[in-house]
Amino acid sequence: MKKPAAMTMQLLRSLFTKPATTRYPHEPSKMPDGFRGRLNFDPRKCIGCKLCVRDCPAGGIEVTKTGDREFEVVIDLGKCIYCGQCAENCNKEALSFSDDFELAELENSKLVLRYNVKPERKPVQEP
Repeated sequence: MKKPAAMTMQLLRSLFTKPATTRYPHEPSKMPDGFRGRLNFDPRKCIGCKLCVRDCPAGGIEVTKTGDREFEVVIDLGKCIYCGQCAENCNKEALSFSDDFELAELENSKLVLRYNVKPERKPVQEP
């Protein structure tokens, strides 16, 4: 006979407590500190050192020289595993993560970001 009384008490408690979940997508979700969502790239800070290319385990970043002082950075968010190695090892903080987690696309090509970069100073020379 204890079970119905315990269930009734739990039911009454549940009626007056705040839900543990949010009303997503009607209300924005608050992401915890350190969450790694969409990868952001700031071409003004990039010097073309290719540390991000070297450290990306998924091969989602490419840096290609296109001119004397220009290069192209291609970031494929479809390949990214959001490990954070690229942003952590970028000396100039050109890569960072946002709180945006809504990355679903019907076409993979929409997940490929291309940037033509012309830095203020000369890019690092390849050996």
